Amino acid sequence: MKKILVVLALSSVMFACNNKAKEEAALKQQEAEKQLAVKAVKDSLRLDSFKRVELAKKEQALEEQRQAELAAARRAGANSSKSYAASSGGSSSGSYGGTQPTAKKKGWSDAAKGTVIGAAAGAVGGALIDKKKGRGAIIGGLAGAGGGYLIGRGEDRKSGRVQPKN
Repeated sequence: MKKILVVLALSSVMFACNNKAKEEAALKQQEAEKQLAVKAVKDSLRLDSFKRVELAKKEQALEEQRQAELAAARRAGANSSKSYAASSGGSSSGSYGGTQPTAKKKGWSDAAKGTVIGAAAGAVGGALIDKKKGRGAIIGGLAGAGGGYLIGRGEDRKSGRVQPKN
């Protein structure tokens, strides 16, 4: 019996030592993988920042080109409306009427998206929290819609879709 216990004790010590080496090797492998992942993320962020700078420059060039085209169109429109006003006896009903034409942005605004998403999330949350499901859904939907609208409106201001407050 003593021999069996000694053999078991020695084998457990050997296995315990062997596992530490394996664990250390696994930890080193994990650390190396983490470092590779961090390096990959840093490289992608660096590339993303360069791409953002290039996109910003392209957008700025396009905006300058649009502004030049609008200025040329306004000059051409002003010249044609002057000649039209002279030939019609002073009353002009030109399409410009002294205001700058605005380009409409298509699609949903961030405020509208935020309102819908907030209302849906608030309704689900309110129905789950309140014992009376209908009342909870209504209250949660209204609160979520309000919060989503405020967040979306802020995003619209940042993107330039809505002019920021003074």
